[in-house]
Amino acid sequence: MKPRHKRLAAIAVGLAALGAAAALVLSAMRENLVFFFTPSQVAASEAPQGRTFRIGGMVEKGSVQRSGVEVRFLVTDTAKAIPVVYSGALPDLFREGKGVVAQGQLGPDGVFRAREVLAKHDENYMPPEAAEAVKRAHETAERAAKTLK
Repeated sequence: MKPRHKRLAAIAVGLAALGAAAALVLSAMRENLVFFFTPSQVAASEAPQGRTFRIGGMVEKGSVQRSGVEVRFLVTDTAKAIPVVYSGALPDLFREGKGVVAQGQLGPDGVFRAREVLAKHDENYMPPEAAEAVKRAHETAERAAKTLK
């Protein structure tokens, strides 16, 4: 084999190895990527079925039901509400009317089955996506109220 052919073969093997490594990294990143959706987006079927994602908003007042370690509650962005089921200990800051982000999957029955529940840590903090969703929902509700008058 000529030196030129050896160099071309080495380059081809190197490119193939680099492509395989890139494919593995991108595959791992895609599997671990978790998107955030608002209750309105989930209700509009924008959220993926059978994939893990996060839903955020406020815990609707009067919606928390406890049965042993299982907790059921509604997450709302003031426009739509999505039922959430969680088994386990909730954060100390979890309260009705407060911000929450839950990570899990949406079932075929429309119930979000959370594997993790995060409560906002103080009165001023809310994830930017949730704050924007609540702001949009308030604006929509105000516009709807004005048109009804």
